[in-house]
Amino acid sequence: MTSDVAVPAPETAATNGHGDAHTTAGFGALTLGSIGVVYGDIGTSPLYAFREAVMAASGAEGAPTSAAVLGVVSLILWALIVVVTLKYVVILLRADNNGEGGTLALMALAQRAVGTGGATIVMLGIISGALFYGDAVITPAVSVLSALEGMKDVTLTFEPYIVPLTVLILVVLFAVQSRGTARVAAFFGPVMCVWFGVIAVVAIGPIMRQPQVLLALNPFYAVSFMLHHGIIGFVTLGAVFLAVTGAEALYADLGHFGKRPIQTAWLFIVLPSLALNYLGQGALVLGDPAAIESPFFQLFPQGVIRGSMVVLATAATVIASQAVITGAYSLTRQAIQLGLLPRFEIRHTSEVHSGQIFIPRINQLLLVAVIMMVLLFRSSSALASAYGIAVTGTMVVTGLMGFVVIWKAWKWSPLWAAALIAPFLFLDLTFLAANLLKVFEGGWVPLALGSLMILLMYTWRRGSRLLFEKSRKLEFPLADLVAMLEKRPPQRVPGTAVFLTSDPLSAPTALMHSLKHYKVLHEKNVILTIETAQTPRIDPAERVKLEAISPTFSKVTLKFGFMESPNVPKALAIARKLGWQFDIMSTSFFLSRRALKPAAHSGMPRWQDRLFISLSRSANDATDYFQIPSGRVVEVGTQVTI
Repeated sequence: MTSDVAVPAPETAATNGHGDAHTTAGFGALTLGSIGVVYGDIGTSPLYAFREAVMAASGAEGAPTSAAVLGVVSLILWALIVVVTLKYVVILLRADNNGEGGTLALMALAQRAVGTGGATIVMLGIISGALFYGDAVITPAVSVLSALEGMKDVTLTFEPYIVPLTVLILVVLFAVQSRGTARVAAFFGPVMCVWFGVIAVVAIGPIMRQPQVLLALNPFYAVSFMLHHGIIGFVTLGAVFLAVTGAEALYADLGHFGKRPIQTAWLFIVLPSLALNYLGQGALVLGDPAAIESPFFQLFPQGVIRGSMVVLATAATVIASQAVITGAYSLTRQAIQLGLLPRFEIRHTSEVHSGQIFIPRINQLLLVAVIMMVLLFRSSSALASAYGIAVTGTMVVTGLMGFVVIWKAWKWSPLWAAALIAPFLFLDLTFLAANLLKVFEGGWVPLALGSLMILLMYTWRRGSRLLFEKSRKLEFPLADLVAMLEKRPPQRVPGTAVFLTSDPLSAPTALMHSLKHYKVLHEKNVILTIETAQTPRIDPAERVKLEAISPTFSKVTLKFGFMESPNVPKALAIARKLGWQFDIMSTSFFLSRRALKPAAHSGMPRWQDRLFISLSRSANDATDYFQIPSGRVVEVGTQVTI
């Protein structure tokens, strides 16, 4: 998952190409920030991961055996070491795209390395991006539910209120998104530091009482459990994976915190705390098998302390949910810029951090989906079955794209690249296969959500390409039109006209209609094209490219990174330094608004045509998306069949 919660630094990010320091915040502040934002999801996994894995391992026997407990603890510890530490912390954090990480950043990096013919890479990016939305729906539901279920361990009187309270907390959480997360984020690091400190310290007592649990540090117990438990071992592996959900955030948040703070926080705070807590839960169940009903909360003494822990757990799960919600906004913005989704309204909630954004439509859809999950499943155990498939799918795709980057971008031989990635890919595929066993118990939910998003992204990308190709055939070459107009110019009017187009070689539809209906031309005319680069951000010096076509016509190309929100007036201000006298108040922007109709013979099935047309109608207005002053815009309507 990815996240756009503010880092504790009052300056904008600046990449250095290595992912080491992206803000002017000190190393300590970045490390603290990463604990709060990056590790919320994986940090709250002890609430349910160990319980679900041991219950799966116990099978029909019911009561957990010492072999099952030691096997599960060993599997969890080594999953954290191999999947999180080796794959993400050691290897993938080096595969940064100009300092940015995340599944779509990796897709763009792999695409750039491959060059032409990167259709498979794009499809992998679409799949991993789509699966993330499934994760973004389930994480808030399972996290908050699992925390509030601790109220049952305080007193059973609270049991009927768990689901209503979960819904209330989630509604409030989504309601405050529009205000931005900068103020709340300042508390994320300290709260999660307290969380990791508490879950580590409370485990020491049970470990000292049952020191044999330390045998689980030996990977032999993990291997032995898998070899001797057949299909139950495989089912258990699916539950064990719950302990590493959230590992994607390590890579996705690379651009916000930098490589070293993320690595330091994991190796010295997060991993030791998680390892101690899982060992503590294992020790508790070894001493009292009945404690498997709620091993996490039973580590704490009954009464006020346990009640306080429920409150702290709820705060920690809200933080985990916050990270995945803002991650959905970030992913959506990247998908829009990379042409995988239509334009949605993007609001900036911070004047300082460009990553602080709010997308109302995504917020509404996520809220509805998350509430449906809570009401449909009603317990974290039921939801745990649905959890994991989306994350394992994303990890498999990340591994495949990682192989391409290591081979093509790092210039390794394909054999060495395969030797490095193959063990991790094998483990990810094993986890995926184990999670697929839970399809009928709830695993169908993220698969259905992911499939829907894949369909939407694929349809939008394919429809946009068909529309571009069809429009190009109908349009007049720009060079020929300019030559004609310079030879026999129509009536001129004062000012500058800017014509937005996606194809700088063809005459914009708005220009052709303007000449046809008004029979006039402005003194200065600019053909404006906006491009999205395969890098997260563009240096301001490379933002604008100015090219004179004739005395009255010029071509301007604005380039934005896929993690930037396009601001046309601000970018055009840069063009002044290149010699273009730009005055926003004497400039008119001409945009063509297309009304799409399904064609008799299209490159897509009729149902897909209709879906593409519906998506295009839902797209946000180009004027708002490119932040052009609405008072300076003239829209020209055209009808196009697709």
